[in-house]
Amino acid sequence: MSKQETTDYRAYRSTFTKKAQQIVQKLSLEEKIYLMSGLRTMEEVRKSIQKKVNTHYNEVPYRAGGIDGKVPPVLFADGTKGVVCDRKMYTCFPVESMRGASFDPMLEKEIGEAIGAEVLLAGANLFGGVCVNLPYHPGWGRAQETFGEDPYLLGEMGAALVEGVQTTGVIACVKHFAFNSMENARFEVDITCDKKAEQEVFLSQFKRCVEAGAGAVMSSYNSYRGQMCGQNAYLLREVLKEDWQFDGFTLSDFNWGIKDTVTAANAGMDLEMPNTYYYGKKLLEAVHFGSVSEKVIDEAALRIVRTLLAHEEKIRQYGKIDAERQLWDDRQLAKKSALAGITLLRNQNGILPLSGRCHKIVVIGRLADEDVTGDRGSSQVYPPYQVTILQGILEQAGQEVIYYRGESLSHCKRLAKEADAVIVVAGNSAAEEGEYVYADMEELYVKSMGGDRTQGIALPAHDREILSAVAQIRQDAIVVLIGGSSFTMADWIGQTGALLMAYYPGMEGGHALADVLFGKENPGGKLPFVIPQSGADLPQVDWSATQQEYLGLAGYRKLLAEGKQPLFPFGFGLSYTTFALTEEALECGQGEAEKAVICVTVQNTGKKAGSEVVQIYAAYEEEVQRLCRFEKVFLQAGEKRQLRMAVSADDLQGYDSLSGRMCFRPGMYRFFAGTDSSAKCLGNFNLG
Repeated sequence: MSKQETTDYRAYRSTFTKKAQQIVQKLSLEEKIYLMSGLRTMEEVRKSIQKKVNTHYNEVPYRAGGIDGKVPPVLFADGTKGVVCDRKMYTCFPVESMRGASFDPMLEKEIGEAIGAEVLLAGANLFGGVCVNLPYHPGWGRAQETFGEDPYLLGEMGAALVEGVQTTGVIACVKHFAFNSMENARFEVDITCDKKAEQEVFLSQFKRCVEAGAGAVMSSYNSYRGQMCGQNAYLLREVLKEDWQFDGFTLSDFNWGIKDTVTAANAGMDLEMPNTYYYGKKLLEAVHFGSVSEKVIDEAALRIVRTLLAHEEKIRQYGKIDAERQLWDDRQLAKKSALAGITLLRNQNGILPLSGRCHKIVVIGRLADEDVTGDRGSSQVYPPYQVTILQGILEQAGQEVIYYRGESLSHCKRLAKEADAVIVVAGNSAAEEGEYVYADMEELYVKSMGGDRTQGIALPAHDREILSAVAQIRQDAIVVLIGGSSFTMADWIGQTGALLMAYYPGMEGGHALADVLFGKENPGGKLPFVIPQSGADLPQVDWSATQQEYLGLAGYRKLLAEGKQPLFPFGFGLSYTTFALTEEALECGQGEAEKAVICVTVQNTGKKAGSEVVQIYAAYEEEVQRLCRFEKVFLQAGEKRQLRMAVSADDLQGYDSLSGRMCFRPGMYRFFAGTDSSAKCLGNFNLG
């Protein structure tokens, strides 16, 4: 349970401005610069990445600044799916893409508070795990670390995570600002895009998190329009600090996030992390030589001090945490999150849930008995246990269960022939996708595992061979997909009985999936990305490029614009029950908060309790529709509910070329309502 209501953090932090100014005025130049960089050495970084001397990345909070008796330090804890620090203690939640599939910001806020509490248990005060980058292509290795391919969904879920984390007083850090959607080339690639795509598609979700009160923003490694994002004055000063009125502090992505002392400082980079290389003495010299004004240093110091003072007080107010109770509750929450995200894509003849008539179940696939919590890079959490898919099935099955990794295709066929039900677990592991993890620090980035799916988004070849072999015997196999984003599957899906997208489901994923397979729980997920008929329907990306243009249409909106039918649309997900949307009505609203109102009745027409997500899309003039509102409803069998969904001026914001700003644009709007991106058009209004 939350200990306090959501705080308007921007207003709250402003009350600490005067105190922070008084402190900064009394600090020497050296002390102010000391606040602006981390305290890790490169040797410590090498050891942590290479996992020497029984350590791992961010095993303890990374410290920056701090002046005894005057200013508390920044204590950084990383992770998008939980707290990275320590071993065998903290909760590993499902990856963000699975949590995005929940379409449930309130649940995400609850997860945020849980993570914030665990950050405090780890002795940290900043959580560096609010990732809202939009995957330009689902082959991006770190697509699992973000909430999906739609800016509105990303913004709503990211804002909820920010609010939840900061309920505890912990500083929520949003990353990677910006245009970070290529992993292998992230240090070399320079991204370009037009202003409309920049503002509407790639930056709007960051703005939403800033509006939610995020206290810190981390830059990305890549460049934008010829300048590294960590020392990009347009992004850090003009957009973030001036246009959006961001009041917190910026920090660099680790070790290689900035490359020039003067450029970075003048651009508005407040904190070099996690070490002192370009700041420290080099920054002091730059001030003495007049290359950097002391006013720049004062601004950075003020932002850091004000944020730390405000959040330190909120942490004090949050109070003592019962660690044992907190961690137990959080593991139940991890399972709840997995259940909310598991997405049922196919269920021929109601093959799921499995009935008691199945006396012999065969489980095939290497991933069934492996850790499927996801990436092994900077987001890797070290939980006390991880329930594999096989373990979850074994614990619940009252039947005989046979497991086979799948090495021999002929043996797969024999097992499939003898079974009452066949479950094939297929997909990716951290070896196939994730953060580019490197083995040789002297070479600075020689690939060892993870990275982008540069060869396409099909299943691994042997998994496809297993599916083909099993299909020769029976075409009712239940397929469980493990992965962070979309797969192509048109070549094999027709030969399966059921298909579940399980993403990377966290430490309790095996239990959650078994609950769904055996019907104890109803799957609650909706795709946070489109599944295309072909990889050719997706944007073209050169994964090793040094120059890449991002266009404004990606994901489901690209397919809509080109009139191409997806295999599964964005927002799609089945249930063990059925739902009907009736009495849809579109009304013209009044005022900025209600530009339009969509009224709809949702009824559970089946025999099981379940959830549905009502999705509203809007299109301005001749543009392609995009998500602008959604609401998740839980209904008992036969229950119906009337929804009144107001669409505000903020929900309809777009880029105005005349003003060069995001704003509500008067004109003709079409509105669509449904349960995925194929929603039907309800009508249009000329809104002023």
